[in-house]
Amino acid sequence: MTLFGFGADSFIEVFSGLGITHMIIRIQKNNSNRNNFEKTALKITGFSFYFLVAGLIITSVYNIWTGHNPTTTFTGVVISIISIVVMFSLMLLKRKEGNKLYSEAILADAECTRVCIYMSIILLTCSDIYELFRISYIDSIGTLGLSYFAFKEGRECFEKAKNDQHCCNHG
Repeated sequence: MTLFGFGADSFIEVFSGLGITHMIIRIQKNNSNRNNFEKTALKITGFSFYFLVAGLIITSVYNIWTGHNPTTTFTGVVISIISIVVMFSLMLLKRKEGNKLYSEAILADAECTRVCIYMSIILLTCSDIYELFRISYIDSIGTLGLSYFAFKEGRECFEKAKNDQHCCNHG
């Protein structure tokens, strides 16, 4: 389940990345509608996080209810280690670009990537604990931990979208 949540977050990351790429092109062309576009990007990212939270909580509760255990943890360990390294580098690049362009949406996307790092760490930890101790609900507990971080980041995206002073009025 934690691996599924991680995969869902990766989908959000790709979706968000496409929007950020489009936004960078618009910013570089000095589009005058920058604030509205960034607010929309922040809202889309926020909704994506909330959608992820709902799916993770529902699935975690279901898995605890039915006593479902992960089928494999080796894949989770390998994917999470690779992801931690790649996502950390990507987060640093997004922060650099977001600060350079004074873009709250790009910085919010960097935070999305930071959440992906947390998810990778949770995935790695849960996979290791399950592999070592066979604790049956550890995967679902880890997934609920992912939900906390995803909810927090979704809320922050909406707060930035509502607050005009934090949406690209720096430059």
